[in-house]
Amino acid sequence: MTETAVSTWFGQGFAQLHPLLQDLHRHGGRLHGPVQIRTGRGVGGWIGRRLARKLDVPVDESRAHTLEVTIYHADGLLHWDRRFDDAHRFPSTFRPSGQWPTGYWIEDASAIALLLQVDVVDGGWYWCCIGAQRGALRLPAWLLPRSNAYKRIEQGRYRFSVSFTLPVLGELLAYEGSLEAGTAVT
Repeated sequence: MTETAVSTWFGQGFAQLHPLLQDLHRHGGRLHGPVQIRTGRGVGGWIGRRLARKLDVPVDESRAHTLEVTIYHADGLLHWDRRFDDAHRFPSTFRPSGQWPTGYWIEDASAIALLLQVDVVDGGWYWCCIGAQRGALRLPAWLLPRSNAYKRIEQGRYRFSVSFTLPVLGELLAYEGSLEAGTAVT
């Protein structure tokens, strides 16, 4: 059985993930399909569009978008390379800290790294942001936009959702879709 940063971090809890998520996180893979991208209204939308530019997420809501995600393991890290519309690239690396269920992942995607715990619900993987860090400076979760993110399997497809909100301002940015699995990545 192939061990990866994800299977090692989860330990016995890895078996709680849906078998297709287990396979994806043992062998890597490419996921692709249509996505919906939204930004909020008013000030929340303005902040959401700025956030989208920093993450290289397209914000043209007048047309359909596609997403391809390449997932693989290297050097003890989980890598996610997202590509929107065959042009906009948003890579992340996830470094494990501790072990599930009390440990977390450190997602490096920009100048600020997110600290993300994981809940497993009905075989799905649900992220819970517990803070962020910029270099040695640690930021508590209450200073950050609220995020809601998950990945789960629905009807054999990889269903995901990522959204960011702020109190009073509401939704800033959200993207979600249902992706088909492609080839494994070694």
